[in-house]
Amino acid sequence: MVHSPVAFLRKLQTSSSSLATELISFSKYAQKSMKYSWQFICQNNPLFIQVTYFTLISFAGYAALKIIKPRDEQDTLKDIDLLFTSVSASTVSSMATVEMEDFSSAQLCILTILMLIGGEVFTSMLDLYFMRATSITKGSSNRKGYSVYVDNESITSAMSVPNNTQDTIVTMPLSELHLEEKKQVEPKIIESLGHALLVYLLVSNLGSSLVIYLYLISVPDAQGVLKRKGIGFVIFSVFTAVSSVANCGFTPVNENMIIFQKRSILLLLIIPQILAGNTLFAPCLRFLVWSLKKVTGQEDYRFILQHPETIGYKHLMSSKECVYLMSTVFSFIITQTILFCSLEWSSEALRAMNSYEKIIGALFQSTNARHAGEYIVDLSSLSSAILVLYTVMMYLPGETSLLPRDGEQHSRAEIKHKRKRLLENWIFSQLSYLAIFVMLICITEREALITDPLNFNVFNILFEVVSAYGNVGFSVGYSCKRLLNHDVYCKDASYGFVGKWSGKGKVILIIVMVFGRLKAFNMKGGRAWRLR
Repeated sequence: MVHSPVAFLRKLQTSSSSLATELISFSKYAQKSMKYSWQFICQNNPLFIQVTYFTLISFAGYAALKIIKPRDEQDTLKDIDLLFTSVSASTVSSMATVEMEDFSSAQLCILTILMLIGGEVFTSMLDLYFMRATSITKGSSNRKGYSVYVDNESITSAMSVPNNTQDTIVTMPLSELHLEEKKQVEPKIIESLGHALLVYLLVSNLGSSLVIYLYLISVPDAQGVLKRKGIGFVIFSVFTAVSSVANCGFTPVNENMIIFQKRSILLLLIIPQILAGNTLFAPCLRFLVWSLKKVTGQEDYRFILQHPETIGYKHLMSSKECVYLMSTVFSFIITQTILFCSLEWSSEALRAMNSYEKIIGALFQSTNARHAGEYIVDLSSLSSAILVLYTVMMYLPGETSLLPRDGEQHSRAEIKHKRKRLLENWIFSQLSYLAIFVMLICITEREALITDPLNFNVFNILFEVVSAYGNVGFSVGYSCKRLLNHDVYCKDASYGFVGKWSGKGKVILIIVMVFGRLKAFNMKGGRAWRLR
């Protein structure tokens, strides 16, 4: 049977319409599948997001540093060193394999951006963004019949309960409701907290940059140091401020803060920046939220202060927890300062300083030992006892508290953690991973351990690994004077001990820096192991 052309065209049109409909339906299905898959990843696998984020910005930073020419265009930097520096900046570790003055002003700007977007304040803002996106996605299906930011002491919430023939209004004290569920927090409250974090980020970095710049232009001696090195005041101020707030520890000069060890005012200006960016971030954030509540009068900030645990933001703490944290931080700083002054008061490293400068220098050094990594003395010249003390301090996370947090021992999260799958029983503790990394580096550097034992010893390697794991940046360095066989071609450099390692050793330390930046996801590792 022969079909007419008209019938054939109609059939073709029908088939095309059906195919187009199927394609549109498949496209919508694929779009929804991708959306739900991404939501599942965001909600259930934040570690994947963090690893992806730091990987992307590290390789982007490496590409930018590779394209931009260094200060001396004839001096070509190795790819492994550029990648190492990029990872070190993005994970705010400040471990160095090249001298900072080798980088051009444009490359310093790239490192500044990496430190800014890799700092704890900025990355926690990204966490809050995903929390808000998750809360919006959940939408009205998870909303209850009450407002989440009302006073739990004076207001009751109305909830509709179906009866046989009609609805009956039942009142219930708000204190009996389970406010701890993150799903019940309104996106508006998370958005208000995000605004507070943005204000905190801008004020801390811009204010710190301005303070350092004003100091430089008012102190001629400090200007002379930077002029001799060809470093602009603005670049130094912004770079150092961002590094201090992010607790990275990089400075644009080779000597770090050694050249400013007698500038006590500058050191005192930087100390609050370091504390506000990490160890005292939670108390400072709570104070900012309290200030915004007083200024704006918004109920959102009032709810955040009254129920910090319901938000799910790890840096929100109650007043009692903030007091515990501040007590711990200041206790560590005071203890380190006393020990530093007791053991190093007459040392060669501090001989050119007067008593006031020594005390301020010891305070600055002790503040940096927890997480920041800036230094005013050559660490290799310090006593072994101080180096062991710094090793312990570097290992402790920024928000370590000597006193327990509210409900920590009997929280629902703790109970839920015990019910996780059996595979987690095989997760190692943090110390176990550090031991593995140290052993691997001892294997890769085994030849240097034999030929250069004074520089390459196990303690120096352990110190470097713990510093990288803690994202601190302290290093005992490398000295040609400690060589057993004198080498006329050996040249002392200002960068860290890792700069003398092999390529394999540097790659392992890159992994350590990333692992240390993500250590919050494995704080409970190894608890299933029983030592008898």
